[in-house]
Amino acid sequence: MKPPPFQYHAPTTLREALELLDSEGPDAKPLAGGQSLIPMMNLRLAWPPTLVDVNRVHELGGVRLEAGRLCVGAIVRQLELERSELVREHCPLLGEALRFVGHPATRARGTVAGSLAHADPAGDWPTALMTLDTTVTIAGRGTSRTMPLADFIVDAYTTRLGAGEMVTQISVGVPPRPGGGAYVKFEKRAGDFAVASVGVQLTLDGDRCRGVAISLGAVGATPIRASAERRTAKLPP
Repeated sequence: MKPPPFQYHAPTTLREALELLDSEGPDAKPLAGGQSLIPMMNLRLAWPPTLVDVNRVHELGGVRLEAGRLCVGAIVRQLELERSELVREHCPLLGEALRFVGHPATRARGTVAGSLAHADPAGDWPTALMTLDTTVTIAGRGTSRTMPLADFIVDAYTTRLGAGEMVTQISVGVPPRPGGGAYVKFEKRAGDFAVASVGVQLTLDGDRCRGVAISLGAVGATPIRASAERRTAKLPP
């Protein structure tokens, strides 16, 4: 299938991109990897009248370490993260998750920022990043704000993004050492969306766990960060 008609813009600066998103109306969409948006357009599940292609906006690129946080630009491909020495050294949990994300062809185009903005309850990135200290930076025309990932995703396919706004950066706190993390999912076939998934990040103190973070995916409308609360359910007689 082919997508419905749309206007196409390819700005080269973030300011120009945000001005276009603002001026083209609330249904205009930014385009980076397109691995979620384009299939939805082909199936007529999404019908944006305008696409603003941000792939030429170099300000949105790059993976860097700043003040103990791993910063990932909005147009960074998943394949770039897979090959990043910074990710391998400082946040190996992301490398674990990458093994389960789609296929090599989709990772070569797909972006982490786009996956979070899509907010699929069965997506790998929201669950894996919910395990870590992750923040999302959102920009609009003349505005910018940063919030925790847990606040950014509010429901299935629903985020705090407003009209004329886009995700510009993902920031992940480098987990303290010694420690380690893992991400595992149950899927019907390799590359499928998760039937259920879990991410775990541990901080060690000798042979004991000093800190534990656990997130669960595909078991609710949003990824669930496990808490210390214990709940008991009464079984029916």
